[in-house]
Amino acid sequence: MKEPDDQDTDGEKSVTSKSDGKKSLRSSKSESRSPVQEDDTFLEDATDETFTEGEESYLEEDSDEERLEGSLSSFQYDDLQSTRVSQQTPAPAVEEAEEEVKKKISESFFYDYMELASMPFVTLDSDIPLDLLTLVHSFGYDCRKRANLQLLDNSIAIYIAGNQLIFLNLKTKEQIYLRSSSGEGIGVIGVHPHKTYFTVAEKGSFPDIIIYEYPSLRPYRILRDGTEKGYAYVNFNYSGTLLASVGSNPDYTLTIWNWKEEQPILRTKAFSQEVFKVTFNPDNEEQLTTSGSGHIKFWEMAFTFTGLKLQGSLGRFGKTTTTDIEGYMELPDGKVLSGSEWGNMLLWEGGLIKVELCRGTSKSCHNGPINQIMLDEGEVITVGSDGCVRIWDFETIDTADIIDETGLLEIEPINELQVDKNVNLFSMIKMSETGNNFWLAQDANGAIWKLDLSFSNITQDPECLFSFHSGAVEAVAVSPLTYLMATTALDCSVRIYDFASKTLLTQMKFKQGGTALVWVPRMVNFTGAEIIVGFEDGVVRILELYDPKGLTDFVGRKKISDADIRLKQVFKPHTARVTALAYERDGEILATGSKDQTVFFFEVERDYKPIGYINTPGPVCQLMWSPMSHLESTLLIICENGYILEAPVPTINLEEDDHDVVSYEIKDMCLKCFHFSSVKSKILRSIEIEKRERQRKLKEKIREERRNKLAAEMGEDGEKEFQEEEEEEEEEEEEEPLPEIFIPSTPSPILCGFYSEPGKFWVSLGDYDSGFLYHCEFPPCDKSSDFKEQKDEPIDVRYLEDTEDNPIQTITFKKDIKAKLPSPRFGIETEPIPEDIEDPKAYSIENARRKREHDKLMKEVEEIKARKREQIKALRTEFCKLLEMNEELPTHMQFKRTDFDVDSKIRAEMHRKTAFKIQQVEKELAWEKEKHELGLKKLKNRFRDPLESDTIVVHAILSDHKITSYRLVQPSKYSKFKRTSQSERKPSKLDRFEKEGTGRKDSQRDAGGSIAIQEESIIEKGKKFRPKTLSEIMVENQIEKTRKLILKAERAQLKIQQRKKEWEELYKSKPGDDYEDPKDLQAIKEAQVYMGDFNLKTAPDYKIHEHMRINAAKKEEELGHLDSLVHGNKRYMNKCILSLRDLKVAVVEEIQCLVQELKNIQLTLHVSKHIPIPQIPQIHPEEVPEKRFQYDEEALLNFKQQHMKSDDEKSPGVEQTGSGGPGGGFLKLSSGKDGDLTTRDSMSRSSKASTLSLDIPKYMEFEKAEPTDVELEIMKRDEIKHVYMQQYLVNRVKELIVTFDAELRLLRHQKLKLDTQMKLSDLHHVTLFQEILLLKNFEKQENILQERVNSLDKEEQYMQWKINETLKEMEEKKNEITKLQEQEKALYAGFQTAIGENNKFANFLMKVLKKKIKRVKKKEVEGDADEDEESEESSEEESSLESDEDESESEDEVFDDSICPTNCDVALFELTLQLREKRLDIEEALVEEKKVVDNLKKEYDTLSKKVKIVATNLNAAEEALEAYQREKQQRLNELLVVIPLKLHQIEYVVFGEIPSDLSGTLVFSNHALRRLQERIRELQEENSEQQKLNKEWRERRKQLIREKREMTKTIHKMEETVRQLMISKFGRVVNLEALQTLSVNTTLEELKIRKLRKELANAKEMKMWEEKIAQMRWELMMKTKEHTRKLYQMNDLCIEKKKLDSRLNTLQNQQGNAFQSLREADVVAREEVTELIQLQAERISALKEEIALLRRKGGLILPPIRSPQEKEMQPADL
Repeated sequence: MKEPDDQDTDGEKSVTSKSDGKKSLRSSKSESRSPVQEDDTFLEDATDETFTEGEESYLEEDSDEERLEGSLSSFQYDDLQSTRVSQQTPAPAVEEAEEEVKKKISESFFYDYMELASMPFVTLDSDIPLDLLTLVHSFGYDCRKRANLQLLDNSIAIYIAGNQLIFLNLKTKEQIYLRSSSGEGIGVIGVHPHKTYFTVAEKGSFPDIIIYEYPSLRPYRILRDGTEKGYAYVNFNYSGTLLASVGSNPDYTLTIWNWKEEQPILRTKAFSQEVFKVTFNPDNEEQLTTSGSGHIKFWEMAFTFTGLKLQGSLGRFGKTTTTDIEGYMELPDGKVLSGSEWGNMLLWEGGLIKVELCRGTSKSCHNGPINQIMLDEGEVITVGSDGCVRIWDFETIDTADIIDETGLLEIEPINELQVDKNVNLFSMIKMSETGNNFWLAQDANGAIWKLDLSFSNITQDPECLFSFHSGAVEAVAVSPLTYLMATTALDCSVRIYDFASKTLLTQMKFKQGGTALVWVPRMVNFTGAEIIVGFEDGVVRILELYDPKGLTDFVGRKKISDADIRLKQVFKPHTARVTALAYERDGEILATGSKDQTVFFFEVERDYKPIGYINTPGPVCQLMWSPMSHLESTLLIICENGYILEAPVPTINLEEDDHDVVSYEIKDMCLKCFHFSSVKSKILRSIEIEKRERQRKLKEKIREERRNKLAAEMGEDGEKEFQEEEEEEEEEEEEEPLPEIFIPSTPSPILCGFYSEPGKFWVSLGDYDSGFLYHCEFPPCDKSSDFKEQKDEPIDVRYLEDTEDNPIQTITFKKDIKAKLPSPRFGIETEPIPEDIEDPKAYSIENARRKREHDKLMKEVEEIKARKREQIKALRTEFCKLLEMNEELPTHMQFKRTDFDVDSKIRAEMHRKTAFKIQQVEKELAWEKEKHELGLKKLKNRFRDPLESDTIVVHAILSDHKITSYRLVQPSKYSKFKRTSQSERKPSKLDRFEKEGTGRKDSQRDAGGSIAIQEESIIEKGKKFRPKTLSEIMVENQIEKTRKLILKAERAQLKIQQRKKEWEELYKSKPGDDYEDPKDLQAIKEAQVYMGDFNLKTAPDYKIHEHMRINAAKKEEELGHLDSLVHGNKRYMNKCILSLRDLKVAVVEEIQCLVQELKNIQLTLHVSKHIPIPQIPQIHPEEVPEKRFQYDEEALLNFKQQHMKSDDEKSPGVEQTGSGGPGGGFLKLSSGKDGDLTTRDSMSRSSKASTLSLDIPKYMEFEKAEPTDVELEIMKRDEIKHVYMQQYLVNRVKELIVTFDAELRLLRHQKLKLDTQMKLSDLHHVTLFQEILLLKNFEKQENILQERVNSLDKEEQYMQWKINETLKEMEEKKNEITKLQEQEKALYAGFQTAIGENNKFANFLMKVLKKKIKRVKKKEVEGDADEDEESEESSEEESSLESDEDESESEDEVFDDSICPTNCDVALFELTLQLREKRLDIEEALVEEKKVVDNLKKEYDTLSKKVKIVATNLNAAEEALEAYQREKQQRLNELLVVIPLKLHQIEYVVFGEIPSDLSGTLVFSNHALRRLQERIRELQEENSEQQKLNKEWRERRKQLIREKREMTKTIHKMEETVRQLMISKFGRVVNLEALQTLSVNTTLEELKIRKLRKELANAKEMKMWEEKIAQMRWELMMKTKEHTRKLYQMNDLCIEKKKLDSRLNTLQNQQGNAFQSLREADVVAREEVTELIQLQAERISALKEEIALLRRKGGLILPPIRSPQEKEMQPADL
């Protein structure tokens, strides 16, 4: 580390490569360095040692290699190895630097800028000076880099442009440059708050942050190891002591630096995605904020038990959509205000979004992302990508909070500034000029603006200070004559620079970005004033540059600039981006190359006439014509994918007409192709082989020298020792394998190339094959060879220094230029500017040619089809004539229709093919058909369906009058809108459910009842057919008798209850003494509301009554009512006009009939007696607009022809004929057809009417004889008749026309009146709509106030209800207390009665009764036994205490209440004790009730206080609502209402004249004035009527009082009479109601009926059981008989078995020799017998089991078992 004045000890400067800016970890740590982290010192030292050792060995190896000489083909191996040499820092110097770093860095210490700045790189043996290239001026600006515009003072701005930091003097526009230290670019810059330092954060491998001192521009501090690849943002804290930096991809490291000591304080990973920005909180430097892709994070430097840490809290978006955050700002209280991608502002608090801010009507704050937010002089400034700067109120934002569930809060900006169109503001910085509010703005579209944000009357317009390309420059060209430079980029601009004066002269904007640019050579344009530019849409434009000062001056010409560009010619040869442009060396041919793999040639002398194009095997990247030194002119075509072509000059055919060319493709051109094959791996292999060979030779030389030395020193022993060492070295040496041959799968792209000699060229490649220049040679031209299969290798290579990662992109050769500005051509002002090609989908030259040829071919085909159609038409006409001739022949001679068919199969086949083709066409056009149907449907839905009726214009026949209907659309939303009130609201789900539930239950009940009724009816029907028994008759009689008695009693009781109910209702309906009629109260209330208040709505004390309050819903209903009225009136008028149109159609039809009849009549009259035939009125197209949409196939064909003619654009006449539009054609056709339809009936009628008149003349002409007298007389009469009819018909026509015109004028007069009303309604509509908008603004706050009033009102009602409930409960408790007191009085009265008078123990017993004792509670009594004993002891103690008290109270008398005194009645004493217990119970109850009453009183007092508070709040809320209503009314009063008045309607006159100021006047309608006057008369009449009614009702009241007295006397007399009758009849007064309701004892009667029914049921059941017993006896007897029979059978079987056994035994004994041969038959017989025995045994066992079962009661009886023989022998009895 050296001071600025120190020098290198060796006197040499270390030279580094510019492209070697990516420093290795060794180089970054072996150079001058400062202490960064003490903990990492050991690791860093170890790393340094490792790298140093490796490098030393590597250098030793290189030094050995440098001693050798050798070559590989045509380049030196030493040049290849020289790039590995680098200068090392000595180890002692490193140690000294580390020791110096550990100490505190001196404040006066500075670094040497020349050691830090990246310098050019040259080889060691080169004579090229380092300062060969010097930066003179920069026209670039990284406008899309964040915060790339900073101010150091009022006139110096700094920004980054590539590898340079530029200091721009805003006043003089001079530039100063600082180079990047890494050589790989600058990431971001920052400025110290005191403007004394600025930071430059580099890019590269482990880049540095260099802090420069201003204004000396000396490096002051270097911060190392902050990130891996580059820095994204840096920021100083408010005091300038700390620096925060955040890295870019891949680590995103956040570091807090103590930059003056070059030490990191804290470090952590900021986020896992891209981080845009990091800033300190200006009010709390321990807090930081970072933002970036989809996140915002809040950091705090906190002390933990492990030390100082950075703790980050990620902002949670919640319901808000996640967004990238570019701009944000920390508020003083810790909240953060950030932007969003959609343009709204987000207010963060505690890591959450507190509220989202937007403009009114939910409009976003900016139309796009907010890139910067700042706080300046108490105002918030936001900078958006929409080019707007908006100023917001800080207090509004700071106190913002959510008001509804949307989370949005609407605010409006204080001021706003729209900078310009197509401006994307990225950042702003304030200029510190006193008295001004100027800002510098960074435009991401390539500009620096100066903005005035003072927003005053003298505010300056935005000024664009500098303009740049907003992206990478795609092409650069220099003028061959003057110091001019042309550039183009993808920002769609072409710019011209004067690099001698360092100024931008002019620029021109286009729709697409430029991709290639060439300055037209002087051979083509001698003045050097033309530029040819290729664009990304394939268009090539020729621009002409000129000096506008040389033009003729005209009055009104705008300010003349230094230079101007004019579009001279434009053509589109390609369909993709143009990548190369090249003029032939003689300037005769222009070649253009493109990404679409074509090269197009143009003839320059003939206004760039197309010659043709060739196809290339890959996208073209460069075109180069051979130089003048070559004999032949050829074009070198370089493709990106490894193909290099050589094309000769295309042949120009001057005789061939351009229209005869089918395609511009040149197919017979002989192209030479070179397909590059990678040889880099072979080169590296050969280098390695040569290197090993040199090493081998060097070792042999060293070995030979050592051998000779040993031989000379030691002789033979030395020779032996040398051989042993050689053997050991051979054993140790193992030769490494050579590198393999590698060819990349994807060919390396060719970047550039140039001719070296005819047929040979040099190329530079990228990717794997970079680092060399390859010399190649074209193989001979072979048209039959395939380019793709061709593989070629270069003939020579040249190694290029340090181009592995930075290959050569362009090679340019020096040209001499002169300084001259081109002058404008003569007549350039009058030349028309060619039409530009702005549509990127426009046809290219080749596509347009192919389209023209296709159209030409289609036209020829259509002509052939037309000729064939004509031939077919002629044949069809001839065939039709033959058919007509055949029909004229007699029937027996006519041919049948089938006889004309040559072959019936042909017709069938034709039909089949036609149907198939139609089906195919329908399938092909199905998508198009559906598409056009959908389009038509959408058009109808958008334009026609909302239209209720179109405009109809009905014209008068004789005059020019006309009437137009209203173009009526569907009713608006307001006419349909009606907000449901409380009474009209829809029932809720619960209400519907309850209703449906009850309905369902009722229906179920009804259904169940109906089912039960059906069942009962069925049972009753069954009972009707069954005769009743005597018992049933007795029961029914008893039931009927009881039912009648009960029914009689119930009727009497119901009658009594009904009478009581009537009396109660009558008493309830009796009005009280203070009763007042509700109608009267309502009338009084209305009078109080409406009478006596004559304040206008504009008065400040105007009170708006609740029923007069207006809100948006009511106003919308009013607007809807107005719309419906307007719509109804217009619809009615439209109906009238439509009926008038129909009347005109009928009149025209009738006139047509009359004219036809008139023509028929005039055929019979002489010409001299003809009257002029009236003209038939015409139906205008605008009278029947609906016919515009009526069409048929013919109309569609006509429309298609017109459309084709209009697209042809060959003759103006054709265009004029087709310009009528399809509507006219449809209308003519449809009107003509309709005319035929309408006149058909009239023609038939006229023809019928004139049949006779037409036949007679023909007959007379046929006879050609002179008429007789009778005939003459008849003819004369007919003539008179026809003359009369002629005049009548003419008069009828005139009458119809006049009548129709009169109807039209009358309706027109009505419509004019309606138009006036409609205009007034429109004015009223505008007023209502303005009121709606105003009311909607007030609605939200009004709802809040109304809800508060409602809630307070409900709370007050609830409190009042609670107070009432408390009072009711207090009243009940007081009644209970009264009852208890009465019980106590009754108890004492009973006690006095019990003891009687003159009882000597009365005092004693009274004392016993009144004695106060403490009793055990019931819960304690119900406890355990121990508790009982304790309670007894305590009671005894208490009683003793009470006795003491009693003794103290009555000292004279001492008594014991537990013992009855002698001679005292024991029963009376026990009664006294019992009464004492009752008294105590009553007293306890009284105490409890009094406590409850006291608590209720307290609760009542509390509620009363709360009610007062709520009432006060309610009054305040109502006053606030009233004030808000008054404010709303005042705002409504401010709206202007238009009322048109005539002079005679103004009755406010001063001295006979209308005053100029009518602000103090009121506007009344005539109807309102009449209503007010009538109301006065009505009130007077009502007053007199009320006085009469008052008098009548007074008289009526007196009469009712008299009637009441008489009725009372009558009632008393009748009651006395009834009482006497009761006494005389019953002997006492009885209760007649109880007597009437007296009935039978229903319980007894029911029991009797039940007893009777039970007896009858028991008798039936006994009878049934007796029948069952008899049946069972019969069955038992039958079973016994059957079992007896079976026993007999068993006996017989046993006897038979016995016989068989004996017989068998006999047979066995008698068996002899004679039967020995028959053993088989015996065996069979024995088997049969055995089976029979087994069967019988089974039958026996079965019978036994059956007998055993029968012996048991209830045994199961089975059918008898039969043998197989018995089954075969069916008994006869069965």
